[in-house]
Amino acid sequence: MGAMTDFRQGLPFKASAKINFGLRITERRTDGFHTIETVFHRVNLHDEITLEPNRRICVESTDAAAPSDASNLCHKAAALLQQEAGVETGVLIRLRKHIPVGAGLGGGSADAAKILLELPAWWGTTFDKLTLFKLALRLGSDVPFFLGESSAYALGRGEILEYFDLDVPYAILVCTPRVSISSRWAYRQIAPIRRGKPDLRTLIQEGMKHPEILRNEVVNDFEEPVCAAFPAIRELKHTLEQSGAVFASLSGSGSSVYGLFVNEQDAEAASRTMRSRGCGTSVTPPHFRG
Repeated sequence: MGAMTDFRQGLPFKASAKINFGLRITERRTDGFHTIETVFHRVNLHDEITLEPNRRICVESTDAAAPSDASNLCHKAAALLQQEAGVETGVLIRLRKHIPVGAGLGGGSADAAKILLELPAWWGTTFDKLTLFKLALRLGSDVPFFLGESSAYALGRGEILEYFDLDVPYAILVCTPRVSISSRWAYRQIAPIRRGKPDLRTLIQEGMKHPEILRNEVVNDFEEPVCAAFPAIRELKHTLEQSGAVFASLSGSGSSVYGLFVNEQDAEAASRTMRSRGCGTSVTPPHFRG
């Protein structure tokens, strides 16, 4: 068995959150899933995971909103690995949650991907990349992205990934209100729309130099129905824009909203304002690479 990490040693694995730069829902598939087009980008917000010896697979979380039973994605990831490797060893997975649950930031997916990446070596075994990818896709559409290390242009269910280096010259303020949104509910509100060129990757790359492109052409299709159902989220986006964000958007299906700020000090000031209103906040500095 490999060496384990421990919070007391200050060596937990870190699982970073993501935001979506644009999110287009293009088709409802016959298997019940939807095809999407989006750009995934990591932000400076992460959960911490430690692994400890245990007779069976168990999960403990610091956030009561994250399940600690077999429905937790980390538990599912460990069970898939255990079955695939044919091992009998269990593991205690401790989650120190900082990424809010039901916020469109991919916290559960990021945690599950980190289990897929780190647990095999901890158990003294290995898996090839293709096997890990297949297991990730069984866990959820966002999970495969977190197996890579950079930003990604995503198609299909989100599993058709083109990783690329995206330099974001803005401070990113992520704000999460006290609202949790079900992705399943959000998808039911969407009528898919097929769109032509240019693709989102091109728009996002150009928009980093010319933010008016982001404002005028980059849309998250979840935003309209989510804001209609949750007016506080519409108000949150408006507040970020009024606070100086050159672009603000819902992330994923929400409830988090992020804003891009030219000046990091303005992002920090807006963060303090939003915290005073009960939102969770996180500021990612310009040019953050994850």
